[in-house]
Amino acid sequence: MTHKWVYTFGDGTAEGRSEMRNLLGGKGANLAEMSNLGLPVPPGFTCTTEVCTAYYDNGRNYPEEFRGQVQDALDAIGKMVGATFGDEENPLLVSVRSGARASMPGMMDTVLNLGLNDITVKALAKKAGDERFAYDSYRRFIQMFCDVVLGLDHHMFEEILDIFKEENEYQLDTDLAAQDWQEVIARYKQLIQEELNGPFPQDPHEQLWGALGAVFSSWQNQRAITYRRLHSIPDAWGTAVNVQAMVFGNMGDTSATGVAFTRNPSTGEKSFYGEFLVNAQGEDVVAGIRTPQYLTKKAREEAGETDPSMEEVMPPVFNQLADVFVKLEKHFTDMQDIEFTVQEGKLWMLQTRSGKRTAKAALKMAVEMVKEGLITEEAAVARIDAASLDQLLHPTIDPNAPRDILATGLPASPGAASGEIVFTSEDAAALKEAGKAVILVRTETSPEDIHGMHSSAAILTSRGGMTSHAAVVARGMGKPCVSGAASVRIDYAAETVNITGEVLQKGDIITIDGSTGQVIRGAVPMLLPELSGDFAQVMEWADKIRRMTIRTNAETPADAQTARDFGAEGIGLCRTEHMFFDEERILAVREMIVADDVEGRKAALAKILPMQRDDFLQIFEIMNGLPVTVRLLDPPLHEFLPQSDKEIEEVAAAVGTSSEKLRRRLSELHEFNPMLGHRGCRLGVTYPEIYEMQARAIFEAAMEAGEKTGKAVTPEVMVPLVGMKEELDFLKTRIVAVADAVAQEKDKPLSYQVGTMIELPRAALKAAEIAESAEFFSFGTNDLTQTTFGISRDDSAGFLNDYLGKGIIQQDPFVSIDTEGVGELVSIAAERGRSTRADIKLGICGEHGGDPASIDFCESIGLSYVSCSPYRVPIARLAAAQATLKLKS
Repeated sequence: MTHKWVYTFGDGTAEGRSEMRNLLGGKGANLAEMSNLGLPVPPGFTCTTEVCTAYYDNGRNYPEEFRGQVQDALDAIGKMVGATFGDEENPLLVSVRSGARASMPGMMDTVLNLGLNDITVKALAKKAGDERFAYDSYRRFIQMFCDVVLGLDHHMFEEILDIFKEENEYQLDTDLAAQDWQEVIARYKQLIQEELNGPFPQDPHEQLWGALGAVFSSWQNQRAITYRRLHSIPDAWGTAVNVQAMVFGNMGDTSATGVAFTRNPSTGEKSFYGEFLVNAQGEDVVAGIRTPQYLTKKAREEAGETDPSMEEVMPPVFNQLADVFVKLEKHFTDMQDIEFTVQEGKLWMLQTRSGKRTAKAALKMAVEMVKEGLITEEAAVARIDAASLDQLLHPTIDPNAPRDILATGLPASPGAASGEIVFTSEDAAALKEAGKAVILVRTETSPEDIHGMHSSAAILTSRGGMTSHAAVVARGMGKPCVSGAASVRIDYAAETVNITGEVLQKGDIITIDGSTGQVIRGAVPMLLPELSGDFAQVMEWADKIRRMTIRTNAETPADAQTARDFGAEGIGLCRTEHMFFDEERILAVREMIVADDVEGRKAALAKILPMQRDDFLQIFEIMNGLPVTVRLLDPPLHEFLPQSDKEIEEVAAAVGTSSEKLRRRLSELHEFNPMLGHRGCRLGVTYPEIYEMQARAIFEAAMEAGEKTGKAVTPEVMVPLVGMKEELDFLKTRIVAVADAVAQEKDKPLSYQVGTMIELPRAALKAAEIAESAEFFSFGTNDLTQTTFGISRDDSAGFLNDYLGKGIIQQDPFVSIDTEGVGELVSIAAERGRSTRADIKLGICGEHGGDPASIDFCESIGLSYVSCSPYRVPIARLAAAQATLKLKS
């Protein structure tokens, strides 16, 4: 039986449907669905994602039956529209567009007006009764085809056009008449001949197969690869390609093209949002070549614009479009991102998909759609990207701060950020790597800027509208963006920007307010966000659904309070070594390290004890009876000692010893591989008095906090880096002895637990034995990943990027847990731990605790809690709920 590689749609029917997005891609599946709904969709066909896979598997060759199926589909389109592909008198013209199953706006290539040549352009002019339109369409096709298929940069053609406009004193593309476009086309052809040593292809079939190959090949272009890596989209998915009969928005004043959203993607407000251009084609709206007009009269008036809206220019078509918006949103039960064209007063739908939105908008839409009865609470929780909440958890500009406003553009993506001006994506990436915040300033962004946009704190463009490339990508990334700031003039060569007469240099600091469109001189004070309203409602729904508890990693009162404010239900990791670095106590710590004997160490530790006790007391009081896991000292002792000669002399004098003795002690403590050296429980075995002091500080603070708050505190004392049960037994005996002594001194019972971190493969494999002594396990997945892979987190960034780029791994294992290796060890340890102690508490406290994919894994193996940094607590709450829903489905 012949395999089906091509699916047709049009005339109110389709061979595909929306559930087939894995095969047809998102665009193809939704074009089929709109056709089935009876909406006006130009007829076409979809080449499936399987073609893409076969194309790459077979050395960029197509499957055997594919060419024949494409020709049959072209014939079917021709019958629907009454034209023939390649015919010189009545030519069928088509668009060729990519369409992966996951939306990747602007990342792959598109070709419009395909089928035009020196002969068919005359037929198009005759059929349309408009020579100017026909030659405008032909020059667009030449420019796009050369860029996408033949590899000639589109800027070369833009330069020819700009020079021609200057020669003839034209301002806009629409000023050019038919004969002008003919002259521009002649210059384009001359460029092609010079650059490629051959003429522009005239055979429509050669054009079509060139375009199909180029779009399939664009799946592996650098910007698409980068986008997939940033958004965890597998390479193996491939892209579909959609070939559609052309409809023209550039046939005069009764034609137009536009991009629209059924709700505001920045705020979530239930109002139509978008832009259109009269007498234009689709790329004009998103490319920022012309500044588009608003869809609705209300939006135009709110923006203070005078150019009329679509609602005012084309009332009947706008009303038809509004009806389509309502129908599509109701059908897909989500906000839709729509592309449309109006050809001589007739509306055509070119695309619909669930729209990218800011986190704030996602929350608002979810809550309002539940109120409207469009979706359930569970659906609302499931559809919000948990990682996107990060956008809401960081500062915005203080409304009371003075603003030295340099310029105002369009508020394209909300939020605010300050940083150094950079003009190239390469500089943005380099400075981000160096730890600097940067603002990417461009005339307009293109898909090649994806890595620079990702590295920037915010984006500023002088051209483009609310649906330009910069705006759409910035919203998807959660980056503040101001677009279309017309008073911004950029000189790339000089690395300067002129803003209404004022010249700023690369490296100067500006602030971008994406909520107001303002560009502000210098850094501006910021405020923490208010997490109430829609956010609180979604969190309430998520908390009802999730099974796992969400704790935080915190060792300061400020972090603990922040985490509580974000909804943390305990502390899963309190690192005590961070407290040792405090300026007031580092001297006592160093005294302890250089002491010659146990008594000397105990004398120094006695100075540290009240400080540690106060640390724990403050944290226990803030947590108000919630569980707190305190990790005993973990890093090697040399980390607390000075390194430079000057520091060594200063410290030696302060602790009352000689520089030579201190240098000797440094030499004794030096290790070639400290990550696997004398640290964790090994320190406790060698110097048990350190852990005894810490245990006393924990227990005394717990009893005092219980008295102060009226809430009993049950501290969880965690021994790090245990690989053998015997290590834990040795230290637990001493911890229990301290607990008994404190209880006797206070004449009160003391409730506590002793457990361990599972961060070594041996500990995971021997978890059944270790659980005989440990009352809880906390999986330290940062170190467990290092020890399982045998790589250093601090040194692996360079080669892990190579692994990602070459497809050896799909995700950095320090960002998202390696479920097949590290995850299997966690699963084994959980299972074996439960076999010994059925009620053992199991949690995770590495960086993975705030990663949605890792949280999903933790839910799948039944861990009790995840613990993450304070600002990721809301993300973890939502991700845990989504993981619960996923298991139920």
